[in-house]
Amino acid sequence: MILRSLALLVTFGGIAAAQASPRECAQSPGKVIELCTWVDGGQAWYAVTRKGEVVLAPSTMGLSFAGEGEARYGALSNPRRASSDTNWQQPWGEQRVIRDNHSDLTVTIAGDTPLTKSFDVSFRLFDDGFGFRYSYTAIPAGQAVSVTADHTQFHTIGAYQAWWYQGLGLERDEYLYTQTDARRITLAETPLTLRGDTNHLYLSIHEAALVDFPSMLLQGNGTGVLSAWLMPWPDGVLAHKTGPFTGPWRTMLISDSAGGLVDSRIELNLNEPSKIPDIDSWFKPGKFVGVWWEMHLNHSTWGSGMRHGANTQNVERYMDFAAQYGFSGVLAEGWNQGWDGSWIDNGDKFSFTKAYPDFDLPGIVAYGKARGVALIGHNETAGAVVNYENQLDAAMTLYEHVGIPIVKTGYVHHSGDIVDRQGGLEWFAGQFMVRHNLHVAEVAAAHHVAIDAHEPVKDTGLRRTWPNMIAREGARGQEYNAWGTPTNPPEHVTILPYTRLLGGPMDFTPGIFDLAHGKDDVTRRVQSTLATQLAEYVVIYSPVQMAADLPENYLAHMDAFQFIRDVPTDWETSKTLQGEIGDYIVEARQPRGGKDWYLGAVTDENARSLTQPLTFLTQGKHYEAQIYRDAPGADYRTNPEAYEIVKQVVTSKDVLTIAMAPGGGQAIRFKALD
Repeated sequence: MILRSLALLVTFGGIAAAQASPRECAQSPGKVIELCTWVDGGQAWYAVTRKGEVVLAPSTMGLSFAGEGEARYGALSNPRRASSDTNWQQPWGEQRVIRDNHSDLTVTIAGDTPLTKSFDVSFRLFDDGFGFRYSYTAIPAGQAVSVTADHTQFHTIGAYQAWWYQGLGLERDEYLYTQTDARRITLAETPLTLRGDTNHLYLSIHEAALVDFPSMLLQGNGTGVLSAWLMPWPDGVLAHKTGPFTGPWRTMLISDSAGGLVDSRIELNLNEPSKIPDIDSWFKPGKFVGVWWEMHLNHSTWGSGMRHGANTQNVERYMDFAAQYGFSGVLAEGWNQGWDGSWIDNGDKFSFTKAYPDFDLPGIVAYGKARGVALIGHNETAGAVVNYENQLDAAMTLYEHVGIPIVKTGYVHHSGDIVDRQGGLEWFAGQFMVRHNLHVAEVAAAHHVAIDAHEPVKDTGLRRTWPNMIAREGARGQEYNAWGTPTNPPEHVTILPYTRLLGGPMDFTPGIFDLAHGKDDVTRRVQSTLATQLAEYVVIYSPVQMAADLPENYLAHMDAFQFIRDVPTDWETSKTLQGEIGDYIVEARQPRGGKDWYLGAVTDENARSLTQPLTFLTQGKHYEAQIYRDAPGADYRTNPEAYEIVKQVVTSKDVLTIAMAPGGGQAIRFKALD
C-alpha cells in the first residue's frame, strides 16, 4: 500500500520521482491514514492517503518572516518516530474517558533564510485524522520575529460539497451556513466541513491548541486548494512572536460518515493536559435559567429605568423558580452599570464591579445560596477590551468573594471597534484577541470562576488545558430566533453538529416553548417544533445548558418541561447514531455515573422517519423509553407546539421508529428499570 500511495502522491503533484528528495512517511495506528512529507523544488510538501486513496495531494508548508525573502527549502532530515496509546479523563465533557492512540513523525527542514535555517514539523496521525504544527526552535531565545505569511495548504482532490460562510473576520462568527461546491470557497471560517461527491469522504479542517497566534481561515483558489489565511494585526503582521516558538496544530478529520466527524476527539487530544487540577472542587456542570430571553423579546431592558430586567425582585423570582425545579444557576444580564444609552458604542463606560442601584449583588447571591442556586455573572464589553482588562482582576476578585462561580462574557461590537492599547483596530480573532481570551480564562481560574464566552475566539480544544473555559457561542444561537431577519431556519441545527460543534461546546440556549412569541411570519419566530427544542439539549453539547424561555411558558407545559428538568449536562459517553449534514442527526448520550440514556434527534424543514436500533443500550437490561415527539399534524410553520409523550419498555434488541415533523425532532429518556 505504501508504494501505491507514494506513486499516487507523485502523480497528483506533477512531480517527477527522480526530482523529489527522499520522503518520510508515517501511518496511523490502524494503518488507515498515511502521510508523507518531503522537500522538492525549494518547497516543503506533505500529502495524505486514506486506505490507499488520495485525500490530500501535495500541499505546501511553512511560515515566512519579516525582513527576509521567501525561503527556499533544500533538505529534510532527522526523522523521529514515536507512538502512544493512552487514556485520559475529562473533569466534565461529552465523554469521560478519552483514548489517545496516535503515531508521531517529526522532521527537520532546512531553509535558506536566517529564521528558517532549521525548523521542525511534527505530524500526529490518528485513524480518524491528523494534525501537524511548526516549531521554530532554532530562533534564538528572546529574539522578536514577525510572521508575515503562513504557507499551509490543504489540496483536496475531486469534487466536494462544503458548508461554510464568508469569513468576514471583523465582527463575530454568527452567520448562516451556505452549502456549495467547495471550489467556490473564497474565505471560510473553520471548522470547515466537506463531503466528497464521489469518494464519499467527510473532511473537517480546523486547528487545535490556538495559543498566542492568530485564528486561521481558509482561502480557496477555485481548484480545490485551501490555503491558510491568518487574521492580521493593524500593521499587517500576522503574528508577533519571540523565539523559539511552536505554532498551533493544523488539523483534518477524515471519516466515511458524518457522524464519524462528530465523534472524533482529535481536537482534545492535540491539546495539553489540564492546568487546573482542582477544578472538580469549584465547577460543576448544570442547567440554569435567567433574565435574558425577556429582554430579547423586549419585555424588559438591559439598561436602567422602569423596565430594567436585572432588578433584585425579578432575579429573586427566577431564583425561586430555579430552586423549585432543580436548576443550579440564574443568569442576570444587565446587572452592572454602563448599559444606558447606545451601549454598543460606549463599551468603555461599563463597570464590572458596580451594580445598578436596584440590583443588590451580595443580597441576591445570598438569597440564591440559601436555596441552592448560584448567580451567573455577565460581563458584556461591547468590544472595549482594554477597559475590561483594566478591571478584570478586581471583577474576578469580587465574584470570588461574593460567590459567583460562572461568568458569561460578551464582545458585541461594530466592525473594527476592538481597539488595542496602542489604538489599533483589531480583528475579533487575531493574535491580540486570542491572547485576551486566554488571559481572561487564566485570571478567572485564579479566582475559581468559569467562563462562558460569547462572540468569542473559536474553540480549538483549549477546554482540555483550561477546563474553566466551559462553553462558547461562536455561531448563530437562539437569540436570533427572537429578532433575526430571518431567524434560524430548521436546517441550521442540523448543520451545527457537523461544523461549529466540532470545535467544542456551544452555549446555544435551547428550550423555547412559546415558539411564535407573538409573531405571524414564520421567518421572524422560532423555526422548529417544541419537540425539537427538547432534542437540542442532547444534540447541542454544553456542560452548562440554559432553559431559555420565560418561567410562565414552562409552567404552561409542565409535562414537556420534565425532560429539561431530567436531562443531564455531563456525560459518560456520547454516540452519533446516524445523520447527514444539513438534513438530520440522531445523538445518544449516557449520563456520567448513570445507567440511563438520552437520545436527541432533529430534522430540517423536511418531515423524516428513521429506523433506529437501540444497540447502544446495555444488553440484558430493560428501560422505560419516555418519548417526547411531534404529534400528528405538527409542523414548524403551522402547528409547532403540537407534541405528545408516550412510554414503552424497550431493550437493546428493539428498534424504534423516529418520526419527525417538518422542522421537528424527538427527545427520549431511556430510564433504566433494572
